[in-house]
Amino acid sequence: MTTRRTKGARRLRDAVDVCLAAVGMAALAAPTAGAAPRGTGPCPGGSPADVTCTGGELADGTPYRFVVPDRWNGVVIVDLDFASRLAEEPLTAEPTGRGYAVGGTTRDVTGWRIAEAIDNQAAALGRFEEAVGRPRWAVASGRSMGGFVSAGVAQVHPGVFDAAVPFCGGLGGSVGQWNQKLDTVFTLKNLLFAGSTLPVTEIPADTERATSAWRSALASAQQTPAGRARIALAAAIGQLPGWGLDAGGAATPMPDPGDADAVQEGMYLALAGGSQPYIGQAMSSRRSIEALAGGNPSWNTGIDYARQFASASPEQRRTVRELYARAGLDLRADLGILSRAPRIGADPAAVAYLERGIVFDGDLAVPVLTVNPIGDQISTVAQQQSYQEAARAAGKAALLRQSYLRTVGHCGFTTGEQVAAITAMTERLRTGHWSGSATPDGLNRLARRAGQTPGRYVHYRPPVFNRPYVG
Repeated sequence: MTTRRTKGARRLRDAVDVCLAAVGMAALAAPTAGAAPRGTGPCPGGSPADVTCTGGELADGTPYRFVVPDRWNGVVIVDLDFASRLAEEPLTAEPTGRGYAVGGTTRDVTGWRIAEAIDNQAAALGRFEEAVGRPRWAVASGRSMGGFVSAGVAQVHPGVFDAAVPFCGGLGGSVGQWNQKLDTVFTLKNLLFAGSTLPVTEIPADTERATSAWRSALASAQQTPAGRARIALAAAIGQLPGWGLDAGGAATPMPDPGDADAVQEGMYLALAGGSQPYIGQAMSSRRSIEALAGGNPSWNTGIDYARQFASASPEQRRTVRELYARAGLDLRADLGILSRAPRIGADPAAVAYLERGIVFDGDLAVPVLTVNPIGDQISTVAQQQSYQEAARAAGKAALLRQSYLRTVGHCGFTTGEQVAAITAMTERLRTGHWSGSATPDGLNRLARRAGQTPGRYVHYRPPVFNRPYVG
């Protein structure tokens, strides 16, 4: 089994795969009927009709499960979180109704042990092949950590999987994305809460209490002109969206880029609003990572926050400057405070731990289609740019397509929008090249067919990621 995490050659498929890849699109759209795939059995209650299932546990105790339609088109989608979903979820019914086998594992055992989670996807696919047979194409996919892991699968196991469709994954890589989160929280702490016990690293075990304390402090700061200005600066440095979910988790209107108050409110909501705020993940996930890594894997030694602010989006820079002027604050003075603030160093062993999980080197050997909301507060769009740049630098940009949706929140997709991306990747595998299906217009057409509602794919250029890490 291929185990590359940074460099290595792809294992070629044998002649059987070459023959299978020549099968036409008609077989994908309407597979011939036949007996149920061998080695499968009854499915959980609520599963779609005309399917059979297979499942069990991997060597580390991670559950896996696959649902296979009787009229299987030969494509299997392998997802980090599939085995923890309810059988009746649309993301099971819609793809299987279109002929796809779907399945995968759970994150419950591996958590932030990303290397093990990546290898588990290959192990689960192996169990599927033993029970059902070798697929025509195997596609790694998933949302959030599942998207992160599926991009890792494409890099580590290109001889096992044929493609990947990562949804809303943190594609700045483990080290890069946690350095960026450190920047955001460090800025908030030093400009707003310097005398407090609010944690930045070394997160205490009671992460709910830490998150609650941070949200309460941010809510108080949001009530003052100075607090709003400094929250905006921290969000701009951390490349958060200026768009968020309200306290009840509902989407707010996309703000006018020229409305400083609306953009700042969006920044604040990205940090502390909704049920999955940025600051909450900065506490809970960092605590998990620090425990696994045996220390702090993030640093800001040598980081120039004035330069990071200068590279923020134009609308965010305008927002910060306007709010600082209104509050009677000196932006240059605050950037000076940040430049003089004692830096945080990383534990080298903890950094090495995250590196072993995955460093995205861009050396793609299979096609990858990434999908991300432009208003995602957890997997920020700048991280997608980092992945794109790595592929370009490695000379593999032709294998990558990236797509963005005009929506807010972490992984806020419709079922149709997700099916559209899988369908576009299937077309890429069938033809050997990217077609109009992978464009915003093409994806929106596919989403409409799959979900009966218009897709929200848009043309979008993300900002340059300010904390790239390539090892």
